[in-house]
Amino acid sequence: MQKPTQQNWIVKASAEDVAALACDKIMQCAKQAIGARGEFKIVLAGGTTPEKIYGLLAGKNCDWQHWQLYLGDERCLPVDDPERNSMMVQRTLLANPKVTIPESQRHFIPAELGAKRAALAYHSIVEGALPFDLVMLGMGEDGHTASLFPDIEYPKNEAVHAVFNSPKPPLERVSLSANVLSQNTLLLIIVTGESKQDAVLKWQQGEDLPVARIGSLEEALVLLDERAAKKIEKE
Repeated sequence: MQKPTQQNWIVKASAEDVAALACDKIMQCAKQAIGARGEFKIVLAGGTTPEKIYGLLAGKNCDWQHWQLYLGDERCLPVDDPERNSMMVQRTLLANPKVTIPESQRHFIPAELGAKRAALAYHSIVEGALPFDLVMLGMGEDGHTASLFPDIEYPKNEAVHAVFNSPKPPLERVSLSANVLSQNTLLLIIVTGESKQDAVLKWQQGEDLPVARIGSLEEALVLLDERAAKKIEKE
């Protein structure tokens, strides 16, 4: 696994400000990638602030037909379950008629097949897409990102992990590996909310959290709101 890139931490006043900045960064990256190679490959995250970001993106005018969507992880639930990341992306981004990303370019994880089968199915899709232009991730209160959790060992040779023992329901999930998530031109890690303060402090102090293992080929940004960054600002 490559050594994680040095991350640039940026603190904004609110989660809304974080979402706005992330939206701007995504739009810039999309324009650059489409101009250079004719497509924009982005890995999407679940979570409250990413949901805000997708809502902002849906109101933008851009070359949607050149976007390729992927997911960093998914919960093994029925295909139309509202708790799935794919359904959140559908509600907030793809339901807007302006967002004309072809169905064939929406590469969602078939987690309804179960963790093992879904991971195998997604493996070839992901390997053919590397490197990504942009990977967006969130961070949980325990420092997990995607469905990579603390104190769980994941096979180092896997591009996509079948997760059977998630500490958060549902138990079965599918997640891109830390190594694959690090194959990007721009990494955006979104961290908002007071409940993230302890994990943020541990991360800054060098604790080996899953989120700290993700890097970038070029640029890694950690976007935090003031509530999430409160403890580190006192240091």
